[in-house]
Amino acid sequence: MTSFRPDRRTALALLGAGVAIPLFGGWGETAEARPLRVNLTEAQWRSRLTRAQFSVLREEATERPFSSPLNLEHRKGTFTCAGCTNNLFSSDTKFDSGTGWPSFFRPLQGAIGTKVDHKLGYPRREVHCVDCGGHLGHLFNDGPRPTGLRYCMNGVAMNFQPT
Repeated sequence: MTSFRPDRRTALALLGAGVAIPLFGGWGETAEARPLRVNLTEAQWRSRLTRAQFSVLREEATERPFSSPLNLEHRKGTFTCAGCTNNLFSSDTKFDSGTGWPSFFRPLQGAIGTKVDHKLGYPRREVHCVDCGGHLGHLFNDGPRPTGLRYCMNGVAMNFQPT
């Protein structure tokens, strides 16, 4: 049996990750592992979604800031997943974060799941639709009261249903 013996660089990286990861624990709601309600093939997703929606929802891309009409959406209603129509956020929890992406301080209960991603070299909390697994955006701890959280969402990943 071989043992894992990291070099100095790897050991420092692991130590840094071990310190940083707990900083992200406990933010928002992490969905329980369960089968997706909507589970389509890549071809089915491509036929259902626009190119931009597919890029964000299925390939975890990020839309350009200030490009979404949902930034200017201020009516009462519900923001839904563009992939599967799952209800995600109430308009009552939307706020202007100044970041260029639609932002919310709380999702609807049971609507989203989160996981840690390291794509930028440091841990971030990624937000996904609990019903189809579509990538919605990221969660940060610099939001307003009452939660102190900012769900920074890609507008192209959502639709709006006014009430």
